[in-house]
Amino acid sequence: MTSKTSTAILISPTDLRQSKQALRIIGVDPGLASTGWGVVEVCSARLRCIDYGCIETLPQKSRGERLLFIYESFLKIIKNYKPSQAAMENLYFGKNISSAMVVAEARGVLLMALIRQGLSVLELTPHAIKKSVVGVSRADKSQVQMMVQFILGLKEIPRPDHAADALAAAICAAHS
Repeated sequence: MTSKTSTAILISPTDLRQSKQALRIIGVDPGLASTGWGVVEVCSARLRCIDYGCIETLPQKSRGERLLFIYESFLKIIKNYKPSQAAMENLYFGKNISSAMVVAEARGVLLMALIRQGLSVLELTPHAIKKSVVGVSRADKSQVQMMVQFILGLKEIPRPDHAADALAAAICAAHS
């Protein structure tokens, strides 16, 4: 996996300005088919993208096999990047309750991986993430992606969109 390092953009929380030690946050956008993850580092009130990506599962595998693959893959990511804390998007119940249940199962294995590694998890609503990153709680996906790119000083919009959403969750946690 190639790294997506970049220059940093200033953020404003007072407690971050006072701290010289880097805080590494992993953001997660849970899903059964595709789980986005993104790691940012906060040091001296600056945000820097460390890396991001997606864990993708094969639809022909059983649900149990897919959940196990997500768990094991995410555990490797956690151990590789050694985050200090985590941020995860809360479950959003749209019109399709059955797909929300599958996402809930993926959230469960992701939470288990984070907790087993001793990480605290900040659970965020989609509206809180959008408000923190864009300034508008009802921003659309493209606005969130463009602001993630801008805030982290990336050369291009993070793809796939699940990875951009995960980075947005990490940025929101850094602002909290």
